Amino acid sequence: MKKDNILDLINSPKDLKDVSIDDLGKLSLEISDLIKKTVKENGGHYSSPLGVVDLTIALHYVYDTPKDKLIWDVGHQAYSHKILTGRKDVFNTIRKKDGISGFLKISESEYDCYGAGHSSTSISAALGFAHSRDKNFLDHKVVAIIGDGAMTGGLSYEAINNLGYHKTQLCIILNDNSKSISDSVGALSRYLSKIITNPSYNLLRNKIWNIVGKIPFLKNRVKTILKKSEESLKSFLTPGGLFEELGLRYIGPIDGHDIKSMIKIFENVKKIDSPVLIHVLTKKGKSSKNAESDSIKYYSLSGKQSNKKLKSLNYSDVFGKSVLSLAKDNDFICITAAMEIGTGLREFSEKFSHRIIDVGIAEGHALAYASGLSAANTLPIIALYSTFSQRAYDNIIHDLLLQELPFILCLDRSGIVGEDGPTHHGLYDINMFISMPGVIIAAPKDGDELRNLLYTAVKIKKSFVVRYPKGSCITYNEKNNQKLIKVGKWELLKKGDKSVILAVGSMVDLVLSNYNYLCSYIDYNPTIINCRYIKPIDYEMIDEIIESYDNVITIEEGVSIGGFGSFVSGYLNSKKYAGNIEVIGIDDEFVSQGSRKELLEDCGLCIENIADKIKKMKKNEKK
Repeated sequence: MKKDNILDLINSPKDLKDVSIDDLGKLSLEISDLIKKTVKENGGHYSSPLGVVDLTIALHYVYDTPKDKLIWDVGHQAYSHKILTGRKDVFNTIRKKDGISGFLKISESEYDCYGAGHSSTSISAALGFAHSRDKNFLDHKVVAIIGDGAMTGGLSYEAINNLGYHKTQLCIILNDNSKSISDSVGALSRYLSKIITNPSYNLLRNKIWNIVGKIPFLKNRVKTILKKSEESLKSFLTPGGLFEELGLRYIGPIDGHDIKSMIKIFENVKKIDSPVLIHVLTKKGKSSKNAESDSIKYYSLSGKQSNKKLKSLNYSDVFGKSVLSLAKDNDFICITAAMEIGTGLREFSEKFSHRIIDVGIAEGHALAYASGLSAANTLPIIALYSTFSQRAYDNIIHDLLLQELPFILCLDRSGIVGEDGPTHHGLYDINMFISMPGVIIAAPKDGDELRNLLYTAVKIKKSFVVRYPKGSCITYNEKNNQKLIKVGKWELLKKGDKSVILAVGSMVDLVLSNYNYLCSYIDYNPTIINCRYIKPIDYEMIDEIIESYDNVITIEEGVSIGGFGSFVSGYLNSKKYAGNIEVIGIDDEFVSQGSRKELLEDCGLCIENIADKIKKMKKNEKK
């Protein structure tokens, strides 16, 4: 290890403050190199963390953390924050099982004062921190760091509106890595920012304000003229007029890679006792030529462990191909919430750009917008990650289901997602939707079935939810004709005796591909049923099960409480089923991070655990 490596000397932000400002550029490159090396090995977010290294250094250089509170929105960009706050020696464990999180986690470090993973929560949380500070007569600073993407979320503006009303001392850093602002405007606004953050300017401004306020006949008129002049100048040179109208002092845009300038501005802003928004321009993928030129492609890397090519397409690919083929003969519009590529809709967007709407990070709006389309006789197909559907709960019930409006909601990455951890697992969609009246919930066992379920959903035009996991779709043949799958009809895959396994979605392949092992272990052949419809369940088949089997085992990749197994158990109990019931799913706890395989095994969703549970079930002879 080189002795002149500055990063070797940094174990906390206190050490950072001992580094000369002239050496911070070198430190930035060292941190960027560590991020690039680690993410290429482990996988994880790439272009976003590289874009904020300079900003992070400047923030920790000026603010006294952990006393001062830095609240990162989402947290996927905060890798350099972790490195500077005592975690550089364990940074190689990021996103690994039992390693540090790829997001913010209160339990991980005192510097992670607020957990994150989902978007647009930072300003609301920061305002809570600031109000608590003021209530307790404390004097620390609170800073929210939020990206321009997260600012598309309505929650951000709800918080800003509340903040502007209360005039609480709080700093918002708007990390803007878009290319919407020209260099000329940026140069002028940087000059303006130096003026309006200068203590002398603010002192003079306040003195004029106070003097004018004491002259009755000038009081309102002159204040109005001065305020309008200042706002007009800002509106002309900057995009900050909206924030000023909402009650925030707007500063920027400033160069998010000029560490010296940022340090000076942050030091000045600390002295302002009202809410401030600093507009910082950064470049995603900074210091990586590939990521700088294509930040979308290098948004995240899969890592060496996951770099093997899948034998088949993944479920997102199949979804994209399916809606593409359906678009030729069916009238619908696709909706996504800033996840066009992730949900497999890129090709659809290229060929049917007029039939896809990206609403930004605004899931609630996505579903409310979908309800308007549906009410106007246009079928909406909404593609979300399962975890983000939680953010639209009320809109699904109030705007769609209560009005009996048809829609298709496709929940990608349902179940265990892997290294992104507890904020991103899609474990709650089954029990969330199963209680909603009138909704159909389906889970395909493979790519072919996903294709047919989507075809069915488009044709029947009902309230239809399809959930599918991350990863390989097992089998898919787009040459086969698409066919309707009768709603509420399950599929018998293996006929056996004594026990029947009711498997949902990804669990079908788990049981089917290990069927010989299972039979050998329990010493008989159980029946396997593909429960492709979670709701409505196949009542006819369940009634047959009641008469024919001693043991019923349900398996789902979702939480057990209130899930599919619970739903089936309720029906069996209502029919006074005398046999044994075993519900296998995720326990009542948050699932951590790790590979999908590791976490499924930890949760007991592996063939060994399933076989062991079945073997231990007591035979209950029919009377």
